[in-house]
Amino acid sequence: MSDSEQEQELGITEQKEYSPGKWYAEVVQKAGLADYAPMGGFIVVRPRGYALWERLQANLDGWFKETGVDNAYFPMMIPESYLERESDIVEGFDPEVAWVTHGGHEELEERLAIRPTSESIITPYMAQWTRSHRDLPLRLNQWCSVVRWEATDTKPFFRTKEFLWQEGHTAHRTEDEAWEETMTRLDQYHRLYEDVLAMPGMKGRKPEHDKFPGGDTTTTVEALMPDGKSLQAGTSHYLGTGFAEAYDLTYRDEDENEKVAHTTSWGLSWRALGGLIMTHSDDQGLVLPPTVAPEQVVVVPIWQEDTREEVLDYCEELYAELEDAGVRTVLDDRDERNPGFKFNEWELKGTPVRIEVGPNEVADGEATLVHRPDGENVVADREGIVESVEDALDTVYAKLYAAAEEILEENVREAHGRSEILGTIGQHGGYVKTGWCGDEACEAEIKEQISAEIVMLPLDEEQEPVHDTCGVCDDPAEETAYFAKNY
Repeated sequence: MSDSEQEQELGITEQKEYSPGKWYAEVVQKAGLADYAPMGGFIVVRPRGYALWERLQANLDGWFKETGVDNAYFPMMIPESYLERESDIVEGFDPEVAWVTHGGHEELEERLAIRPTSESIITPYMAQWTRSHRDLPLRLNQWCSVVRWEATDTKPFFRTKEFLWQEGHTAHRTEDEAWEETMTRLDQYHRLYEDVLAMPGMKGRKPEHDKFPGGDTTTTVEALMPDGKSLQAGTSHYLGTGFAEAYDLTYRDEDENEKVAHTTSWGLSWRALGGLIMTHSDDQGLVLPPTVAPEQVVVVPIWQEDTREEVLDYCEELYAELEDAGVRTVLDDRDERNPGFKFNEWELKGTPVRIEVGPNEVADGEATLVHRPDGENVVADREGIVESVEDALDTVYAKLYAAAEEILEENVREAHGRSEILGTIGQHGGYVKTGWCGDEACEAEIKEQISAEIVMLPLDEEQEPVHDTCGVCDDPAEETAYFAKNY
């Protein structure tokens, strides 16, 4: 196959603006991130895709440990009797639970649930390990997979029956301590999107009818996708004392009185990678911020036969200097591929900065730096190449964040009245702010018409509603609701 035929095969055939679902699936596969598994609802994550998860994981894991969290690991199978001890979690997750009924040829005496979440297996052990107020706070986290048997189409990273995530579980003496923990984790998730994934996020809480089953309050980070849908990007739950009561998680206070602990749980999954891909990528393929890109820079030599040796020597020196400085760099010196093919391939893979070096750059002691998001060219002096590349990487990150921020700012709108809410979401997508009376029926009315729901309420419950009356029923408004279609 010729280079031009290979380039055609590499190219993205769908357009993000007009066919975002097909475009997204094509980017994921052609950029080498994931493939579909033979069982519906599952995916195979390829090394490049897993490398993105590892970088996300490294950032969060470090922040968790800095704030007193220890990693642990619990079984993926949970006895049915454990799951049933907290009735709300059974009711909330039962439609999505996968059950193991046999071990080999033998039927099990008790069904085992493949964890949809782990409160019901982790809390009993936290109870065993807690006796005194001196044992608290207890902060645990595990990196694992969970299974939720959703009846939805597979969308790699966004919607799969099995997915990777982290789930944190903590126990505290008081409600105030547990609430502070809840907000600490929410802030860390928000920081991940802002400082690592170049995605602005909005912090809020879920309405009562959409909170974590059995919990008291669910807080959320929401991120707006370019197709106008909201992504629930990470959640942190104040669980109150319900789980602690169900699993006997108590402690003795300073006066030897027995008290029930207050617990939290919090999780972020690889749907963050789906949001990353959807937010930044374009019709040429994947676009990655330098913070998570497996290769931050690719050096592409451009030579004719008589200049081959001097160009390659120059590129090898550049490569070695950048690597020594800690910049993740690739030297693409393949003989069998022309520069145009290489440009297209590395653009498809999302590499943030490309360095082009031909005979002119060698003669002038320079290098041409090309930014992936927009193709901007910058000519840099050879002597200061590390500083120039680091500046370029910072600039690429800033460009990606600014573009995502602009989309968010342009797509938060106010509306009041059922027809105005429906019309605004139908025409523009994005978020619609309106007054809400607190009745789930008002959300259901919008959801039935346009598949949009309340994705977020302000964290400050005392905040004045954006309107005095509910945008749907016109009763007095209790708070502001953000309606949106979501993933």
